[in-house]
Amino acid sequence: MKYSLSSLLFCTIFCSLFVLSCSQKDPNKKKEIPNQGRQLDLVEEVTFLTPEGEAISTVKVALADEPEERNQGLMDVTEMAPDAGMLFIFPNEAPRSFYMANTPLPLDIIFVNADSTIVRIHHNTTPFNSEQLPSEKPARFVVETNGGYCVSNDIQEGMRIRF
Repeated sequence: MKYSLSSLLFCTIFCSLFVLSCSQKDPNKKKEIPNQGRQLDLVEEVTFLTPEGEAISTVKVALADEPEERNQGLMDVTEMAPDAGMLFIFPNEAPRSFYMANTPLPLDIIFVNADSTIVRIHHNTTPFNSEQLPSEKPARFVVETNGGYCVSNDIQEGMRIRF
């Protein structure tokens, strides 16, 4: 069986175009990049204490001791280790109020007075909620942990922290 040169040429071009068209990526398909969120620099530890002063649990925390850091808090942090959190340090003791706008994780927000006593806990807060969560009493420090941490570790108002 003989094939003409033009038939072979046509077949070669057709097969080449077919292979190229099958191997090209979809130009409309966007490259998916996993959302890593903001990463925390865990530089300190906060230990929760029983009324007798015995350690209950410890979390590694990022510090928020400057106004910009306190304003940003845990906004845009999409994941956090079970024993991680953030410690907010304010220059004075005063009534405080936090909210969850731009915060994608449910948190326990723990308000602590200048004597290191827990004065208020907001448990398992709702992500992206702009409702104000007040300390109700003066606080100098605030510890934020993953939502449910306080219940899991039996941390209650009236207990103390050490850092």
